[in-house]
Amino acid sequence: MQTRTSVHSNHLKTILFGTVAAFLVLSLLLYPEQAFDSALKGLKIWWDVVFPALLPFFIASEILMGFGVVHFMGVLLEPFMRPLFRVPGAGAFVMAMGLASGYPIGAKLTARLREQKLLSRSEGERLVSFTNTADPLFMFGAVAVGFFHDVTLGVVIAIAHYTSSLLVGLALRFHDPRGDSTPPVPTDQTFFLLRAFRAMHQARLKDGRSLGQLMGDSVTSSIQTLLLVGGYIIMFSVITNAMALIGVSGLLEGFFGLLLTILQMPAELASSLITGTFEITLGAQKASVAPETVDMAHKIAIVGAITAWSGLSVHAQVASILSSTDIRYTPYFFARLLHGVLAGLITLIIWDPVHQYLLSDAAVPAFLQQVPAAGWSSMLERFVNIGGWMLLLLTGMILVATVFRWIWTIRRRVS
Repeated sequence: MQTRTSVHSNHLKTILFGTVAAFLVLSLLLYPEQAFDSALKGLKIWWDVVFPALLPFFIASEILMGFGVVHFMGVLLEPFMRPLFRVPGAGAFVMAMGLASGYPIGAKLTARLREQKLLSRSEGERLVSFTNTADPLFMFGAVAVGFFHDVTLGVVIAIAHYTSSLLVGLALRFHDPRGDSTPPVPTDQTFFLLRAFRAMHQARLKDGRSLGQLMGDSVTSSIQTLLLVGGYIIMFSVITNAMALIGVSGLLEGFFGLLLTILQMPAELASSLITGTFEITLGAQKASVAPETVDMAHKIAIVGAITAWSGLSVHAQVASILSSTDIRYTPYFFARLLHGVLAGLITLIIWDPVHQYLLSDAAVPAFLQQVPAAGWSSMLERFVNIGGWMLLLLTGMILVATVFRWIWTIRRRVS
């Protein structure tokens, strides 16, 4: 029997969803031409940037999971992931793919691991909260080079983004302390690499699909997810434009301006914060064209907070992806709030030592200064670039896990 609180909550949700739907329909009726243009703009972003950038990695991740690579990584990285983040070693695969490939791959892979019962609900809520991040190409290419025309700013944004993401992961290890946990990977005297290959082989046999069937399923699942992502991008493009036309954005700007003033930040950045609340790319672009009187450190701090928050468009994508599982959206929402606050603070803390004193164009690797352009023609280049990031992250995590493993082995022998 439902409690009175849950009944009120359901009523509020119904009213909220009904209001949003009515607002969307009303805006389409009042401004049909502008709504059409904004929908086309969202479609272009999806087709030229999101679809070619994410499709190869959605397909590749599904194939790798079918081949048992997740189980292989689970054995290798169990000593790294479980003590630090209270998630099984299989979460390392999601972490590497999510940090390298960007939204919403972290959520998609977390849901897949939960469906395969490789994660408990609590572990899934922890994992998705810090692995669903922006990708390096967005921070260096779209923001630093495209909007601010300074590649060194990408280093500051990336350091703040990934550092705050790991801090969120460490904080979320205390989430749901009494929640269920998957059993640790069984250990024996066999060399850990052999155990990892054995786990991968057993998972491949258990999956049982032929290569052709696996590739077909991977393509079908990936395109379905990307169509979902595209729908949300188009919808929020229309909503954001409608809010500006109707005047809602102007009302919110006063509130956000007051909030920024209290935080001793320039009120001129309020419009970028409002837009970024809904869509990160537009929010970052607005911050880049803020008046020159606004200090660059404050602009980048706002961009860092917007990027970490990720926008309600990405939130809607994640909520939809997680709806096929029992993983709750609420912990993810508060994790994004925490991530945004931490990213903004860390940006301000590291601005002077990193940007002003340690960085120059020559200090930034050449492959980051020549970021692949958007579009289908550069798909291979983007695949190689993001794949390099993913391999670098996996290598680093494997090295750390190996060090942890050696330390524990030595401690056991001493004791």
